[in-house]
Amino acid sequence: MIKKLLTILLLLSSFSLFAGGMTSTGYGIRVKKIAFIKVKVYSISHAMKDFPSDKSKKGVIDADTDKKFTLKMLRDVDSAKIVAAINDAFKLNGYSNQGNMNKFSSVLKGDLNEGDVITISYDSASKTTKCSYKGNTSSVNGDD
Repeated sequence: MIKKLLTILLLLSSFSLFAGGMTSTGYGIRVKKIAFIKVKVYSISHAMKDFPSDKSKKGVIDADTDKKFTLKMLRDVDSAKIVAAINDAFKLNGYSNQGNMNKFSSVLKGDLNEGDVITISYDSASKTTKCSYKGNTSSVNGDD
């Protein structure tokens, strides 16, 4: 039974690698503590086409390869809160161009509902980072 499960998982991961050209590097759930209650806000996954030789956070950020974050909302949240969280994440990782951050997050308007998906992707060929939500896409050029 375990062997079959491992075989299926290996096949699925291989299919994922060849179908999308990217390999998952991680997954997590953002939990917000409100008073004494922990509330799941969104799940997030990261994938990239090629792995850097330096397998540190900086190595992943600096790698000039296709990358993608996928956020799936696990509850309804006002977009301003998600935009602030995304901007805070950019700043924590050394990015400070507020004009680009505003342009980038311009597609995130109103309420984000449970089940909604936000995709943030970097295309290494065009040096473009895109934010996609509900069929709308904003993009920022440059590899910074």
